[in-house]
Amino acid sequence: MAQGMGSARGSSGAAVLALVLLCVLLHGEFAESAVYTVGDRGGWSFNTANWPKGKRFRAGDVLVFKYNPKAHNVVPVSAAGYNSCSSPRGVRVLTTGNDRVTLKRGVNYFICSFPGHCQAGMKVAVTAA
Repeated sequence: MAQGMGSARGSSGAAVLALVLLCVLLHGEFAESAVYTVGDRGGWSFNTANWPKGKRFRAGDVLVFKYNPKAHNVVPVSAAGYNSCSSPRGVRVLTTGNDRVTLKRGVNYFICSFPGHCQAGMKVAVTAA
């Protein structure tokens, strides 16, 4: 019976080691996430469509949208919404003026839904690997 207990301890030790390794790997992945302010110092404003050029985004990176909430907002949209400058009814609209969005893998689209703003260039598409 003592032999059985010894093997149980070995199994639990291996499980603890596996759990520790998993935590280290996950921490390393999240630690590498970057935070970007959309539009850099100018913040979320008109003509930000070219802002992503030259930047390498990854899934898990965070975009910070800084803007005057009385004048603008941020709406995550689909490619169709981005191209047509429209957002579907009931979509989540961000309105704090200091909104944080975690990027998903693929293309992430955002527009300002104030009348005429998206059409005037207040939109951005960010591709995350």
